[in-house]
Amino acid sequence: MRIYTRTGDKGKTSIIGGRVDKDDTRVEAYGTVDEVNGFVGQAMTQLDTELFKDVVEDLEKIQHELFDCGGDLANITEKRQLKLQQESIDYLEKRIDEFIKEAPELERFILPGGTKPAASIHIARTVTRRAERLTVKLMKEDPVTPPLALSYLNRLSDYFFALARVINFRLNVKDVEYIRSAKVFRDGKRKDEK
Repeated sequence: MRIYTRTGDKGKTSIIGGRVDKDDTRVEAYGTVDEVNGFVGQAMTQLDTELFKDVVEDLEKIQHELFDCGGDLANITEKRQLKLQQESIDYLEKRIDEFIKEAPELERFILPGGTKPAASIHIARTVTRRAERLTVKLMKEDPVTPPLALSYLNRLSDYFFALARVINFRLNVKDVEYIRSAKVFRDGKRKDEK
């Protein structure tokens, strides 16, 4: 099997239902989702599969969902068969709630890091936020962009934040609080949340 096609040598790429410039917002959005997937894979290689059996299972599930999300964002056909479903978002919310209960209560913002896998998850979180911003931009340019992709990315970045804290906690490494942070959390939520 040959993996190169030479069809992109002039700055265009194929998407589901057409061809666009490689710097098109749609390509930026689903390409950034692919970046997230790479950092998830990196984090998985850094996790003890016994201590983090539940997390590794989650992350593998998320890798498949990221492919679904990218495919949905790359699809411009009229009769789209979207792969990403509400159940994926519901599952992330359930796991976020579990992680918040497991990790110590948080009062201030924290710095990304602690352990290698937590740092990788924080990178996945920040890249997910970029994918989310690009998806918002794409929705302004193309109103038929699947809104579930945006909701999924929003929830996934929250999941990664909660997960990074749990990884550090299970490995007995404290999160490093941002020293100039005011107390912004109460009862596991940001003060501006209801």
